[in-house]
Amino acid sequence: MLEIRWHSRAGQGAVTGAKGLADVISTTGKHVQAFAFYGSAKRGAAMTAYNRVDDQVIMNHEKFMRPDFVFVIDPALVYTTDVTINDKDSTIYIITTHLSTEELVASQPRLQGKRVYTVDCIKIAQETIGRPIPNTPMLGAFMKISGMYDIEFFKESMVRILGKLPKKVIDANMIAIQRAYDEVK
Repeated sequence: MLEIRWHSRAGQGAVTGAKGLADVISTTGKHVQAFAFYGSAKRGAAMTAYNRVDDQVIMNHEKFMRPDFVFVIDPALVYTTDVTINDKDSTIYIITTHLSTEELVASQPRLQGKRVYTVDCIKIAQETIGRPIPNTPMLGAFMKISGMYDIEFFKESMVRILGKLPKKVIDANMIAIQRAYDEVK
């Protein structure tokens, strides 16, 4: 089973991103879950979202997991939350930050010895979508690092998922996804 944990602030789109990823995956015949934990949080409060993916029906509905991937879409959370909690030796981190991977790891000892990739999803979202909502760029980076799906298949699926939005917003999200895919290091 593939498990993903998202670290975000309420309003940054982690829940929507987890649900969008689940929607794409579900079209390929896999079983998937997407859920969040945020209590009565208001916009800006720290929160987590989760995905589980398996070939079999998923009976586990607990929030506890040993994630294969950890997405951090608010860079401050690397310093204020233990994003490494319950990880495995093989856990891969994709973190939005303006820092290089080396600078980030040097600034946060918990990340030393971990498989860390960085991309500035907030900057990408601001420049393409016009708002600092980094969920779709994070998914573009995930497609690159995981190799889960071809980027063109993923973008086509996301066009369908975002279908209720205005065309210019959908197009901006496609650019954001591609940029993060190209820029993640």
